[in-house]
Amino acid sequence: MALAPQASINAADTAWMMTSTALVLLMTLPGIALFYAGMVRRKNVLATMAAVVAIAATVSLTWFAVGYSLAFTEGWPWLGGSGRFWFSGFEYLKAAGQLAVSHVAPNVPETVYAMFQLTFAIITTALVLGAFVERMRFSAILWFALLWSVLVYAPIAHWVWEPGGWLAQMGALDFAGGSVVHVNAGIAGLVCAYALGSRKGYGREAFEPYNLAFTMTGAGLLWVGWFGFNAGSAVAADGRAGLAMLVTHIAAAAGALSWMLGEWIVRRSPSLLGLCSGLVAGLVAITPAAGFVTPPAALAIGTIAGLACYWGATGLKHLLGADDSLDVFGVHGIGGIVGALLTGVFADPRVSGATGDALTQAIAVGSVAIFSAAGTAVVLFLVHVIVGLRVDADSEVLGLDLAQHREHLGSS
Repeated sequence: MALAPQASINAADTAWMMTSTALVLLMTLPGIALFYAGMVRRKNVLATMAAVVAIAATVSLTWFAVGYSLAFTEGWPWLGGSGRFWFSGFEYLKAAGQLAVSHVAPNVPETVYAMFQLTFAIITTALVLGAFVERMRFSAILWFALLWSVLVYAPIAHWVWEPGGWLAQMGALDFAGGSVVHVNAGIAGLVCAYALGSRKGYGREAFEPYNLAFTMTGAGLLWVGWFGFNAGSAVAADGRAGLAMLVTHIAAAAGALSWMLGEWIVRRSPSLLGLCSGLVAGLVAITPAAGFVTPPAALAIGTIAGLACYWGATGLKHLLGADDSLDVFGVHGIGGIVGALLTGVFADPRVSGATGDALTQAIAVGSVAIFSAAGTAVVLFLVHVIVGLRVDADSEVLGLDLAQHREHLGSS
């Protein structure tokens, strides 16, 4: 963390990182908002969208206050320091020709790097929402986002992505968030689903999605935005970023088709929802590997992930018995685990110089999962004490659009 001459900043890298930042934010607003809102019941569409917007705003301010500093400054193997609280030191001195840069990304302004990483903190927290939609109080969602983004997300990001983090020192490979984002969100979502219990009528009545066209639109925005998510994690406009973009696309396509084929065989019909879920599964699994693998490996990762996540959202979900409303664990948790482990198998040292190790990857996945589960449980307990977690039965039957926000969709 230091001031650097303006001349040391790479203009092409900076332009690509600013573009990537916008693409990753697009994944949440409106990507996740549409993707999730299309799958909930009509009476909860606006509440789901409101929650996504509120999470984005809340996490933005926690990141500004303490999150970025705890995640990306030098400190201890477990947590960063306080040197960038409230973005302290984010200087731009035009007359002196100097500006702040991070030791993690010295080729771009630190303002850009901090904003890029903020979009990851936003989408990770927003992903967890899918596990408890239609039954958590709006005030509880705000408190959850505030506490979880600081107490759970920031430490895990430090472990993996800050060079002094203990998993980074161990050699764990996570190019763009297999463990930090997807395993973390998936495990947190599963804990939330267990803690809140099932929705009224779950397993006994049909929960008809409001509009799968919304979901497909959201999935398309996720696919496009994921190029910023993965290729942007190269923190440079270079050949590795180009390769990361290519393998991301291949894995998404493979995931969509393998889920579709699995569903076609089991249910005798392919579905739009299955195709959308499969492409997300492929994107999730390639995320930790994107900067370490070749295109043929991406094809294998996406194919395996599509089938694994289809099982995760069907057979495994039944075995676990949790009402994970929108399959956050089945898609993001399972996809993140599969992708992280396969990164250890398929990482090609010719791509980045890094050699994969399956045992190291397994230790990283297990450590993130345990910490996320424990940390999420603590956060849920605190939120329960502060405002309570679940809406009352009458509000749940009425729908959260009216019960929590006094709004409703117009007549169709």
